[in-house]
Amino acid sequence: MYGWIFRNLPGPLWFRIIIAIVLVVAAVLLLMQFVFPWLSQFNPLNDSTIGGGV
Repeated sequence: MYGWIFRNLPGPLWFRIIIAIVLVVAAVLLLMQFVFPWLSQFNPLNDSTIGGGV
């Protein structure tokens, strides 16, 4: 799959490497900004009871 994506990127090798790095950084940023915070509300491990006393 990754080979198919890399082969279909336009330009010479050095430009395809730069585009691939930008795509990976964009995917990580998208996950960190939107997907993981949304998923954290469904994670039962976030509900801590330590220090929740009166």
